[in-house]
Amino acid sequence: MLKLLVIDDNQPICQALQTLFALQGYQVLCARSPEQAWQLLAVNSIDLILQDMNFSAGQMQGEQGKTLFYQLRKQYPDIPIVLMTAWTQLEMVVELVKAGATDYIAKPWDDQRLLLTVANALQLKQLSVQQQKFEQARQAAFAGKDLCGLVFASSQMQQLLQMALQLAPSSAAVLITGPNGAGKEGIANVLHANSPRRDKPFIKVNMGALPGDLMEAELFGAEAGAYSGAGKTRIGRFEAADGGSLFLDEIGNLPLAGQAKLLRVLQTGEFERLGSSVTRKVDVRLISATNTDLTAAINRGEFRQDLYYRINVVQLALPALAQRPDDILPLARLFLAGKKTLSSDAGQQLQAYSWPGNVRELQNVCQRALLLSPHSEIQSSDLGLPQSSGSKRALDDIDRAALEQALLQAGGVVSRAAKQLGISRQALYRRMEYYGIATP
Repeated sequence: MLKLLVIDDNQPICQALQTLFALQGYQVLCARSPEQAWQLLAVNSIDLILQDMNFSAGQMQGEQGKTLFYQLRKQYPDIPIVLMTAWTQLEMVVELVKAGATDYIAKPWDDQRLLLTVANALQLKQLSVQQQKFEQARQAAFAGKDLCGLVFASSQMQQLLQMALQLAPSSAAVLITGPNGAGKEGIANVLHANSPRRDKPFIKVNMGALPGDLMEAELFGAEAGAYSGAGKTRIGRFEAADGGSLFLDEIGNLPLAGQAKLLRVLQTGEFERLGSSVTRKVDVRLISATNTDLTAAINRGEFRQDLYYRINVVQLALPALAQRPDDILPLARLFLAGKKTLSSDAGQQLQAYSWPGNVRELQNVCQRALLLSPHSEIQSSDLGLPQSSGSKRALDDIDRAALEQALLQAGGVVSRAAKQLGISRQALYRRMEYYGIATP
């Protein structure tokens, strides 16, 4: 049973609050003075505090409550505190809310609003506890591992990275799939950095940026004179990566001739440079990535099926940024590098936008805002995001029936329903407002 502590010198108010919350299944303790409150806190596990601001006859400035609030916040930083009074100045209330008070309720209070305020505060506390447990589990899971600077907060990324770390010690070929700009190279970095090959070369090739007629020479090398413009012997990427790892980004762009040669290297470790009959042998761990559907390319005759099975011993599917919204704000803060902060509205707009360009687009938006915003706190207007596109994507991508079903299964707990739907709690609230669904 959740336990509330009411700190108020007025006995009838304490009794009224005890009755109100007891009907909702809460246990309520009352303290008539700050001294009695400290005694109760010492021997009880309190989930939330309802605190008056004046405790002596004739006191109306709220200084007593202000002093007590700061003492409570220092001693019990994890307990939500809701302030209640009829006399405190608004400026003081604003100060205390900024200092960490959960909310402020004016006396006489509205029962329903007070119950909702307390329920939301307890829900936020539960969410905070869950986040702390998630962070502790993440630290335990990744202790001693090199995450190559990756920043994330989503369960999707945690699961993906745990799988990558499990695969890292092997030499099995890995195919990383996902949309452009989602961070596939970052996953490849983690695979190499946590492998026995970490001290050996890690060679990266962007297949999409290479002319088709130079791909074979780039991968396997070429002797002088092997083709027009080859004035000297070129060492290919496979030779350069010997003993280490080779990352072939956008491997779907490799032409069929190059695919046949790549298949042979993966099968035997052997190849010849262009213009040479000398067979060379290498030991390379292949990591590939693509943003295209290779099975569809196989059906079109554009990609070899036997090569597909060679490069895809294990597949790591990286979700688009819009599918892991919990990563958006941590990534944005990383890209802002502590130089500027985000306003609440700017953060909400970042989370509402659909991010067709994924992490790369988010980085560009943050860098642009850093350069152009005249303020130390970035506003939504500084982001330059299309309002209509973001709003539409944020509100109607999940239909009403799916929202109601998720809330039902979660027992009305918004944070749990949001996690089930793969969106943030704030994003779920916006969709509920859009469809006219009442807050549970």
